[in-house]
Amino acid sequence: MAAKPTNWAGNVEFAARALRRPTTFEEFREIVATGDRVRVLGSGHSFNRIADTTGDLVVLDGLPRAVEVDSANGTVRVGAATRFAELCPVLRRHGLALPNLPSTPHFTLAGAYATGTHGSGHTGGTLAAAVRSVELVTADGETVTVSRGTDDHFEGTVVSLGSLGVVTALTLETCPTFEVEQYVHEGLAWPAFPEDLTGVLGVAYSVSVFTDWSGPARVWVKRRVGDPPPDPTLLSGTRPADGPRHPIEGMPTANATEQSGVPGPWDERLPHFRAGFVPSVGDELQSEYFVPAERAAEAAAALVELGPLLAPVLRVSEVRTVAADPHWLSPAHGRDSVAFHFTWTSDARAVAGVLPRVEAALAPFDVRPHWGKLSSIAPEATSASYERLEDFRALLERFDPKGTFRNELIDRYFPR
Repeated sequence: MAAKPTNWAGNVEFAARALRRPTTFEEFREIVATGDRVRVLGSGHSFNRIADTTGDLVVLDGLPRAVEVDSANGTVRVGAATRFAELCPVLRRHGLALPNLPSTPHFTLAGAYATGTHGSGHTGGTLAAAVRSVELVTADGETVTVSRGTDDHFEGTVVSLGSLGVVTALTLETCPTFEVEQYVHEGLAWPAFPEDLTGVLGVAYSVSVFTDWSGPARVWVKRRVGDPPPDPTLLSGTRPADGPRHPIEGMPTANATEQSGVPGPWDERLPHFRAGFVPSVGDELQSEYFVPAERAAEAAAALVELGPLLAPVLRVSEVRTVAADPHWLSPAHGRDSVAFHFTWTSDARAVAGVLPRVEAALAPFDVRPHWGKLSSIAPEATSASYERLEDFRALLERFDPKGTFRNELIDRYFPR
């Protein structure tokens, strides 16, 4: 018997009765139209059962992956199974760029947009902010296109957790191409960091702070060439790194994008990790929590108190800022946010033991967990933070009345 497919981290063995890899759209639509339960697996970079199903698990990388650039309108239509590492060089050749990128270019576009994945920056919302239209195949096998400014339910369709249908293509807004310089500053001491957390995170176009919640933090500063230099007072007490760094100490620095202020294309600096190399550690688990930006300093101070508890299971924690966006299920819906990301060891039992403590510390700040990562927060507590949740529930019933795209996770958050 063939081994069951797993997610990227290997902590989830999918329960699907079959793994399907169609090579034509006709074959794919037939799978959807005749299936009782269907989910799509992208890069597998999720850490819970969001992609799982008891029916057919479909991989779309065998379908034609068109990339259609419309330079006149500054848009690109791209197949949903395309990875950022494939799309970005094409845009660059046309003098275009995406305003923001995730930490690694290995993700498929559909999976990243569907779960509210993000980059960093005061002006950059989740990646979904760039989506202009979504093409998806519904449970009857028909293709539906939902567009911004045309359909009043568009904001419920992009970050939809794969529950409305199978996204086959997206049209994205682009901007003119640009170059970025990346610097690493070390030695950001506590408590200076939480006292002006949003200030530190806003010193450049894209900023990440890496910390273990006990010792000094490291600031990764990604500055657009031509932008004003960072305010030195916000980085006072730090020192420039004396060589290349990896976000996780001890990992190969060759895996990380180039630093030391060497200018380079946007897609080779905004991510932390290079295409073609293993991102992060690989052998890891992940969680992430979003809080309103105005409460971020308090939230960070609460996490500092947990430093000794986290140390045995934490590889590194990353702190980023995410601008508000209008998408109903976006973790940054309606509020500028700061995201606290945790890269854990692969010890699932030990991680499960510390998650409730982390979540209890963040609970006073109206915390929202990332849809595709580990969390023990009760669904009703998460649901209470989303003002458009009932609107999404109605949209789910409208698009998928038979429950074809439901799974255990969708049923918990959106019971029928």
